Amino acid sequence: MTRTKSWTRRVSTGVVTLLATARYAASQLPSSYPFVYPDEPSGDFSPVWQQYFQVTQRLPNVTFIPGGRAYAGNLPVQRDGHPNNTLFFVGFEKFLGSLTAKKSQEPWGIWLNGGPGSSSMYGLFFENGPIRIHPDYSVTSNDYSWNKLADYFWIDQPVGVGYSTADADGYAADEDQIGADFMGFLSNLVKVFPSLATRPLHLTGESYSGYYIPYIMKAYFGLENPPVNIAKIAIGDGSIASGQVFELLPALTVIQTHPQLIGYDQDVYKYFEEQAKLCHYDVNLTYPQNGVIPPVPLNLPTQRDVPFLLKSSAYRKNLMAELKKRYALKKRKLSRREQERSRAAWKRDFLSDRPSGIIDPWYGCLQLDMFIDYAINYTFPWSLSKNTSTFGFDVYDVTDATNPQINQDASIFLNDPRVVDAFHAPKSKAWAENFDFVFGNPDGLNVDPSTEPMNWLTEFATNASAHDVSVVLYSGNNDALIAHRGTEVTIQNTTFGGIQGFTVKPSTPWYNDAHQFAGIIRQERNWTYVLFDNAGHLVAADNAPNAFVFLREFVLGDNQTGLVTKTATGQVVVIGGTNSTLAQDVLPGGDEIYYGPGAKISTYVFPSATRAAWKSFIQTETALPSPAAG
Repeated sequence: MTRTKSWTRRVSTGVVTLLATARYAASQLPSSYPFVYPDEPSGDFSPVWQQYFQVTQRLPNVTFIPGGRAYAGNLPVQRDGHPNNTLFFVGFEKFLGSLTAKKSQEPWGIWLNGGPGSSSMYGLFFENGPIRIHPDYSVTSNDYSWNKLADYFWIDQPVGVGYSTADADGYAADEDQIGADFMGFLSNLVKVFPSLATRPLHLTGESYSGYYIPYIMKAYFGLENPPVNIAKIAIGDGSIASGQVFELLPALTVIQTHPQLIGYDQDVYKYFEEQAKLCHYDVNLTYPQNGVIPPVPLNLPTQRDVPFLLKSSAYRKNLMAELKKRYALKKRKLSRREQERSRAAWKRDFLSDRPSGIIDPWYGCLQLDMFIDYAINYTFPWSLSKNTSTFGFDVYDVTDATNPQINQDASIFLNDPRVVDAFHAPKSKAWAENFDFVFGNPDGLNVDPSTEPMNWLTEFATNASAHDVSVVLYSGNNDALIAHRGTEVTIQNTTFGGIQGFTVKPSTPWYNDAHQFAGIIRQERNWTYVLFDNAGHLVAADNAPNAFVFLREFVLGDNQTGLVTKTATGQVVVIGGTNSTLAQDVLPGGDEIYYGPGAKISTYVFPSATRAAWKSFIQTETALPSPAAG
């Protein structure tokens, strides 16, 4: 005991300092709590609370009925010592009474936005909910709302995000805590709506939900008696892998998809191609995958310093929010000296004067940064933003070069006192789309201490199979930030159903209700991968009709298009067939790039001769070598 005390005294100065800093930091973090509205029932949660949570007051400018009834409010996450830690929900019925029915086996769904720190109210009002807020703050109904297909909930989480609440010292320490909190919330939700406990739940989300949902499922698998029956998860453009894999490795694929980024310049492409190989981004995907794909290293620039946190993979994986912050603070440009160079001089300096065969000393392996810089400085129409005070590159949708972009702001609506009251929202805080202290970090950087799900995705897949949970991963072809190539690498590096990755390359077309090509699909051993044509990071916002069909057919439904099966004789059969044109690493994007200020959109298409020359070039450049004669 004496020795322990002595050792403690020797380190106490540092520990006391750290503890004092932690206490000081916590005291600076926001604290919030739910509001008690009139007629709140007493006692534990039960169906009696349905009337309390029902949205009965008219929402401003909403003159239509968005399906059945709506319910909203805060429910505790059941964390000891933190009764103010709650999650905020808004739920819409499929039809009148469908959510409150005592007996039902109909599917229901949950939607989560990412961030980390993004409110799911963004999804509700700009993506897949029944109410659509427009740039002029007018409100209309959404014909493709997901609650037309099932009872659906949009949930602000983790604690503190959006209208969710938290004590100043009660924020989540890591993703395991986030998963436990979500289970605690669900345990209370099913007390209010008992049929949800046994009905098949479809847990859906996008972007940083690629972290949230696997950890939520980890918590779910760890419970002997979970509060709900999760049947399927669906993650769109998810950050499941490391930042290098989801953000940097796919850069060349993004350029192949949208060669407009480099003005269809063949020499510039060859430089990016060489750099991709040097950075070990040229991962070879086979079907089935031949061996485990090794981790991709992060090689930083050597000719310049980068922010300290940028060197951390934990920081890079949060780049979705960070890119917005970086670009909102200042225009993204090269140095003044580099700006003054002509395009030809840039090519000469970078493609001729620099030694070949080494990683670019200025960019390192930050190829996303590299092609963004190139586009903004040298390629029309992105180059129009050089003379503006706003950033003119949308990492969520390559085809959108509008600058400034259209306004998407739900704060006016959600902070309207009439909406606050109608939604039984807290009055201890204002709603904001993004929250900077998810992990109790006073610096506002939202650095997630948890390891990326890719590191244990095979274990996750094993548990999913054991619990009969299906997995759907989907991507928008226009997404530059979390491009589809990273998702495909993630799938092929995961063992599910006893085999690593898909055995047949995704190459089956799927179609929307107008019988138009919608993208590519593959289904195998309870895993589904969908690539959306003509959509970016926010799939349901970019292409609502196709997202609606996707939810109906492949998430809630049992459409078997793209399913790999075997006959009694062992012959492999793919339902819907395969298409050799689609069996490539790239689904070519459209010719048009949209530009202009806000909603005043023009389109630009490169000359047909330029596009034809590129098509001939890229077919040769990406052709696989012929097998050697034997």
